[in-house]
Amino acid sequence: MSFLNRTASKVVRSPALAASVRTYASSAPAAVQVPLTLHGIDGRYATALFSAAAKKNALPTVEQDLTRLRTLIEKDAGVRTFFSTPLADRSVKSQAVKSIVSQGRYSELTQNFLNVLAENGRLDQMNKVIAAFEQLMTAHRGEVAVTVTSAKDLDSRTQRQLRDILQRSSLISKDSKLVMSTKVDPGILGGLIIEMSEKTIDLSVSSKINKLNRLLAEAI
Repeated sequence: MSFLNRTASKVVRSPALAASVRTYASSAPAAVQVPLTLHGIDGRYATALFSAAAKKNALPTVEQDLTRLRTLIEKDAGVRTFFSTPLADRSVKSQAVKSIVSQGRYSELTQNFLNVLAENGRLDQMNKVIAAFEQLMTAHRGEVAVTVTSAKDLDSRTQRQLRDILQRSSLISKDSKLVMSTKVDPGILGGLIIEMSEKTIDLSVSSKINKLNRLLAEAI
């Protein structure tokens, strides 16, 4: 018998859980300073979790929980399918979530939050919620996440120079800490693409070629 089938046979609906759904689905309390305004379903749930964790001084704990959960989802195909595939009976997922989190020793706050997502039929949003929560934590720490894409790997010296230039630029406030990550995309041919928050600076060779092609097409 499969894990989900075993779980389905033991489903019990909880009135207390229904009450907690309303708590997490509501907007963040005014007493908690949320560092970033996020939109969409994932943003709403991440903001609610951030608010609840901040009130209990549990932000680092919840962040660690979500990091471990994301790793589990990435490594375990069964868990990944479970989270991404909606089931007709939400109570099945609620009971399955209880089994998963009990084995992972997650904090009570994180367990309750996952139960709420299951009850609301939003477990398929889990990866997006985790990413949104990471955005909130980054802003909370005063960090600015920057992703630099290059056609080939950047050596350590070039990365240090680029980090220093960006940190001194008007794009990063003096009170912010730059957190830079790099990735390689041979398709850009050369140059760099710098992405931060909602800003993108495209200095790639492929972008320049595309602009040139458009100008030539308009001239014909």
